[in-house]
Amino acid sequence: NSSSITFNQTLPFKMAAARRLKRVAVSQPGFLGLKSNVKPSELVSSRRKRVNKNKKKNWNRHSDIHDVEDFLEDIRHQERTTGGLLSEKPDDSLFFLDVGQTDKAGNEGKASLVSPVTAYQQPNAKKLRRIAQKAEQLAAKGVLPRRQRRLLSRRPAEKTVKKAEANNNPDRDFYAMWGEEKVTDSADPWYLQQTGKKLVQRPEKLNQKPSVLPAVEVIAPGGSYNPDFLSHQALLQEAHDVEVQKQKQEDKLQRQLAFRKEDRATEVQTIISAVAACLYEDEDEAAAPNEDEADSALGAIAVAAKKTERQRKKEKAEKMKTQQQQASRRQTERQQQLFQLRSIKSSIKQQELQTKARRMKRKARQEAQKALPRRLGKLKYAQDLEVQLSDELAASLRQLKPEGSVLKDRFKSLQKRNLIEPRERAKFKRRLKVKYVEKRAFRQIT
Repeated sequence: NSSSITFNQTLPFKMAAARRLKRVAVSQPGFLGLKSNVKPSELVSSRRKRVNKNKKKNWNRHSDIHDVEDFLEDIRHQERTTGGLLSEKPDDSLFFLDVGQTDKAGNEGKASLVSPVTAYQQPNAKKLRRIAQKAEQLAAKGVLPRRQRRLLSRRPAEKTVKKAEANNNPDRDFYAMWGEEKVTDSADPWYLQQTGKKLVQRPEKLNQKPSVLPAVEVIAPGGSYNPDFLSHQALLQEAHDVEVQKQKQEDKLQRQLAFRKEDRATEVQTIISAVAACLYEDEDEAAAPNEDEADSALGAIAVAAKKTERQRKKEKAEKMKTQQQQASRRQTERQQQLFQLRSIKSSIKQQELQTKARRMKRKARQEAQKALPRRLGKLKYAQDLEVQLSDELAASLRQLKPEGSVLKDRFKSLQKRNLIEPRERAKFKRRLKVKYVEKRAFRQIT
């Protein structure tokens, strides 16, 4: 009993000393365990059951000293194998430089690889070593592994720095909006179409400008604040022609919508039309029986006009004779055309010249139409010229009054260059009628 009491009393002091020694050894930088049967999970202290250790009877039952014993056993193992702790040994006693093995002739061979010192056995070490040896043999022959070949076969993406271009340039290159790489047409067209990777081909018409007119047109010399007489008169004549054309169109519309006097109904015309209608009805009634007699007579003639066999043979012979004459006439015309080759050639050349002239005229008309506004909507473009009369011209810049609007000028320019359709100002139409009500205060005053 006295020996057990002495052991139980000294046990906590031994455990405390062992833990202190363990903390000191682990804190040293060169400490490395050699036991392979120690698992990492065993070194982590598990959550222990909370018991009352103030009583001596619970010291042996609930005190776990396996980690202390394992630590002490590891230290004893290091002392037996290396003669002390590895953390206290110098580097020269633990490592050495392998310069290779020498053969019988005294030549140095290839240096052997030294595997690193590990505290546990590496899994699949034999398989990995065999793979490394095979890779060395292939590398000596100049054969690269499959993974390295695939990496080398990948071509780096060509990054070209493009200069900044204006968005309103129709000649700029097509690019993907979200930065995707442009798919080349070298692949199979069917594959690109089915996978949806084929880009939509940009129509050539979108690269053409809708009009050849510049964005900002220079006004005519007659529109200056102090123009010369001839330039101002030329601008006035141009504005006069525009107004005359508008007036002609209005007059034409009025003539088409005007009521003609010939179409006006009078009393005499009404009586004449009524009498003529009655006469037509009487003639139709009288002509009805005559028509029946004529139909019966024609039927009798048709029955009596039956041809004989001799008459049919005669008509057949005449028909064949006519066909032969026509064939001979066509043959003669073909023979005569051989002597007309020169005239035929000249006529063909004349037709080609006429076709070329019409083509050039059509092309010139198309080029001229490019500078004119097209009809894009239900309204036509109406040109408005801002012209000052001779008595409205200012003598100096101080007396010059600003006219027109820059916003309206730009809006008209877009219409003239066929970028937007001509428009009219929307008319305000009140849905509900305005109701006027006199307030009580107003009625009291009045």
